[in-house]
Amino acid sequence: MKDRTETLLTGFMDDIASHHRGETEFLQAVEEVARDVLTIEKADRHYTQARVLARLAEADRIISFRVTWRDDAGQVQINRGWRVQQSNLLGPYKGGLRWAASVTPSVLKFLAFEQAFKNALTGLPLGAAKGGADFDPTGRSEAEIERFASAFMTELGPHIGPERDVPAGDIGVGAREVGLMSRAWMQQARRWGGALTGKPTALGGSAMRAEATGYGLIYFTEAMLAENDMTLEGQRIALSGRGNVSSHAARKAMRLGAKVITLSGRAGTWHAPDGFTPDALDWVLNAAGEAAQTPPAELNIEFHHDQTPWRFGPDIALPCATQNEVTLDDAKALADSGCMYLAEGANMPLTSQAEAHLSQAGVIQAPGKAANAGGVAVSGLEMQQNAGFASWDAEKVDRRLRRIMCDIHSLLKRERASCCTASGGVDYRRAANVAGYRRLADAMIAGGTM
Repeated sequence: MKDRTETLLTGFMDDIASHHRGETEFLQAVEEVARDVLTIEKADRHYTQARVLARLAEADRIISFRVTWRDDAGQVQINRGWRVQQSNLLGPYKGGLRWAASVTPSVLKFLAFEQAFKNALTGLPLGAAKGGADFDPTGRSEAEIERFASAFMTELGPHIGPERDVPAGDIGVGAREVGLMSRAWMQQARRWGGALTGKPTALGGSAMRAEATGYGLIYFTEAMLAENDMTLEGQRIALSGRGNVSSHAARKAMRLGAKVITLSGRAGTWHAPDGFTPDALDWVLNAAGEAAQTPPAELNIEFHHDQTPWRFGPDIALPCATQNEVTLDDAKALADSGCMYLAEGANMPLTSQAEAHLSQAGVIQAPGKAANAGGVAVSGLEMQQNAGFASWDAEKVDRRLRRIMCDIHSLLKRERASCCTASGGVDYRRAANVAGYRRLADAMIAGGTM
């Protein structure tokens, strides 16, 4: 079986790579899924004839455009923007907008491809997309960000809408930026509408949207632990990042009795040997500049320059920063220190080598397309509220979020027959790929060749 899988994989990836040369992040994402689902495809005559995976790997369209705007000095600035509309098999295109200097078509294509499987797992009627610009909002004034948001939406606006394509926020794009773009779209379209999600609640946004990805990550982790009759109580958790996902995941985990021992930034890692207290967590999340590297002694926090969070002996690792942040050396450190579980709060945060090493070491892993689906799940709930001119309270949204994350876990358990580890447990990574593929494939077959 392994030889057949490798033969199928090599032939498939050679063909994909010939059309996407140099797009390393995208090819990495496709190969991970292909390794798990190609034998599923070849075992089904209808899937094979429809060439399901090859079609899923090609976006419906990629929209690229120039964004021209003026900075506070009156100088003309030029950025590049994109929207990858990956698939609308299951619903309107849906996925975030990322503003960062590192944004490239390859990064957005990998994110959009991953989004298709993630959105399929939620069970909600959501297609998949991703977009953004190579604009870095760091250090920009509020006026500059507002001018950029307006210029960006001038170009993107004609391609989106509540039943067509519904963007959301991502790295560099928070509730304020989504609000600016949402209002700009309404002015262009001359109508009120939920053309974006993650809006401020004053503009029709949903309660719990900011917390959704972090909380959802913890809910999924709880479900994983429950498989072995475990809880979060007393577990040592290493988190990376200190942005929206990691901050809310940390707070939720601490409320449930876990000991959060790390957060991280570009310069290094904050380590709390006995677990962060609420005051210590607040300090790390709000500290800025070089002062953030010298925590007050009474908080019992240590800052380690150029260190990753994975060297401090966690029971559970939750990478929440960015793609490929966990290297092979990090994976070895996690496995050697006895880490038992890893759930991805970011998209594709493990290198291929890191993922393989952790699998061999028996670390149970949940991929981002399952574990961090809470954000898009609540975006889907925001779409429902906007369409029905309704506003749900936080308690109702939180209940729905927990239910969706538990349903995703149950779905992956049902793939146990084709996705077992040697010990009989659920291979969450393979199960997520196969379960998402089946839903997308069945929709594709039902819709015919187009």
